[in-house]
Amino acid sequence: MRDSEPTLGFEALEDQPGVEIVDRVEQERCVCRTDRPVTPTVGSTDAFRFPVDRAVQVTAAEIALPNVAGVLVRDESGEIVAQVQQLEEEYLDAGRYSIELLTQFKTYVEVEAAVDVIADATEFRIDFETPTRIELGALSNHERPAATVRTTADPVDMMAAVETFGSALKTTTADRAFPSLRGHPPSVEIGDALDIPEGLEPPDTGVRLELPARRDVVYVAAPLAYYLGASVEPAPTPRLVTDEGVAHSLSGPGGFEATVERTLKQLFFLDCVTRTEGLYKIDLHERSEVERLVDLDFEWLYDQPLATQVAEYLDVPYEVVEDHVPDWRLTTHVEPTPQTIEQLPFVVDDLAIVRTQTPNQHSTSASSPSVPDAATEEVLTRSAGSQSGTEEAQYVEPRASDSLEQAWIGDDIPIGASKLTREAFDNRLDRAPVDGDIAITIVLNDSRMDTERDLVDRAYGNRDSLPFEVNVHRDLTCDELRGLLAEDTAFLHYIGHTESDGFECADGRLDVRTDLESTGVQAFLLNACNSYEQGLGLIDAGAVGGIVTLNDVINEGAVKIGETVARLLNSGFPLRAALTIAREESVLGGQYIVVGDGGMTVAQPASGTPNLANITPVGDSFNVEIETFSTDVTGLGTVFMPHIDEAEEFFLTSGRIESFSMTKAELIQFLQLEDIPVRIDGELRWCSSLNLDDLC
Repeated sequence: MRDSEPTLGFEALEDQPGVEIVDRVEQERCVCRTDRPVTPTVGSTDAFRFPVDRAVQVTAAEIALPNVAGVLVRDESGEIVAQVQQLEEEYLDAGRYSIELLTQFKTYVEVEAAVDVIADATEFRIDFETPTRIELGALSNHERPAATVRTTADPVDMMAAVETFGSALKTTTADRAFPSLRGHPPSVEIGDALDIPEGLEPPDTGVRLELPARRDVVYVAAPLAYYLGASVEPAPTPRLVTDEGVAHSLSGPGGFEATVERTLKQLFFLDCVTRTEGLYKIDLHERSEVERLVDLDFEWLYDQPLATQVAEYLDVPYEVVEDHVPDWRLTTHVEPTPQTIEQLPFVVDDLAIVRTQTPNQHSTSASSPSVPDAATEEVLTRSAGSQSGTEEAQYVEPRASDSLEQAWIGDDIPIGASKLTREAFDNRLDRAPVDGDIAITIVLNDSRMDTERDLVDRAYGNRDSLPFEVNVHRDLTCDELRGLLAEDTAFLHYIGHTESDGFECADGRLDVRTDLESTGVQAFLLNACNSYEQGLGLIDAGAVGGIVTLNDVINEGAVKIGETVARLLNSGFPLRAALTIAREESVLGGQYIVVGDGGMTVAQPASGTPNLANITPVGDSFNVEIETFSTDVTGLGTVFMPHIDEAEEFFLTSGRIESFSMTKAELIQFLQLEDIPVRIDGELRWCSSLNLDDLC
């Protein structure tokens, strides 16, 4: 990325007084309305308690923000003096305050004035009584590895490479359980010799992992080594060792992989509880649940060194906290080949669980997924011909795990998991700043599929708070499609026919693997038969991630998948999570997988964290269970509070949180706040189209 292109931009609003903050790489926005016209001027980043990338000054008596998860106000000492959620108000006498706005990216206000924070159902207003100079700062979510480590295929050299991952941690306190304080590990390349640049030494945490010198062992332990900032050394048996005398075996019940997984989850979870004694003294639901179950002094623990915290945490049996650990976002299944280590930093950045899978567990082409039998020959499929794009391919079906999402690193085609590629991650890092609206491109290359075009055209860009530009193209020739794919667009939704050797166009086939030099498409859904190879071709040409098919798909089922994915992406769900939900809506769900970076989002979620409501009528009331989904921005360790009167605590994402009982009036109010997906009697629906009278 060129230094002349700043990631963050601050621009005066055109249609009303205020400032819009734009992360030009991630295409995320925060709109701050003001009571009078303002002209942002460059401010100093040194004025802020927390790190920011850029800052501006404006003068206003009030700022207002829609779709904010909450507001935290600190005094000059850094203590939280006000914590405001929806339908609350806090007034503070004149003083110097640091105000943190819980928006999609880190946004802060520094001000010296009286402060009145008022939150209603739709926005937060911060009133300063009189026109006041306001320092407004923000921190981009876009992070790059600090450097590149080169390693040989020797497992001992790989240990040294993994040991550098902890250098990316921005703190070694329990606050590193916040995703914004972990940092992206260095990238890794396979070479002829071990080469570690200066400055990538792990922090001195007093913790080390002793591991047998095997690639599979090193890969599985990498997320734990990263999170602990641990040194990694060869040893006959796997152990976690601290300078204070702890020697915790990593060969417990269930074997090495299961023990590493439990250890990472337990240490991370208890850090999430302990950090409530630090910079963010919030009411955390999980703390109130486990505090009575464990003999831990969290106030004392927060100030202890990491090695001491680890020792105290590991004294707690995992079974005590197991039911309270949030659902893990991702399990990545890998082939333990030397090349796998090049993707490991990106997996570790997600704090994913790593499992190994060897080639002899692969299925053959005979067990590849197949389209349901058509009742008649008139059934429309999205195949360009009789050729099947993946008939001779080798498939692998990763072992089931309890994570919300599954991914695969290896040469073969995964069933039920996303296919990770190094090229996709590199493309994500190299994304350049983009000005303007979120561009959505819909291509319809078969008029018989107009139904899906109409549905997705209505789905994309129907949010007032986000600027979209949706363009529809029909019956493109090869040259026209090639030119369109070269243009910059946030998302391509292709409706038509493909085979492994190309997109069906009006005058032939376009094979992007050989006929496309580069693409400006960032993410895509190729809703056509056998689109896997063409999807990989788009990744090779510069795309970041997309959804593809493994075999023939019947048009009716493809329409359902296409509409569901479109609405979920428009609501801020990442590719992988959107497909995980959409798969359940059609018998064709198993035909679709994600290729590339499945954590990518097309649009930011309105409330910061994508969520789905499971609604069950109970007599005259309703039971509402909220299911949250992590993103690359709101990763593991993010907290979430639903906009429900009964909710008085924050919850850890991801997975299902507390159930709430609501009257019909309360449920109507809740569903009017945001057009989220809801599931009723197993059927996925949307707030905007839900008739509550049908539920009574």
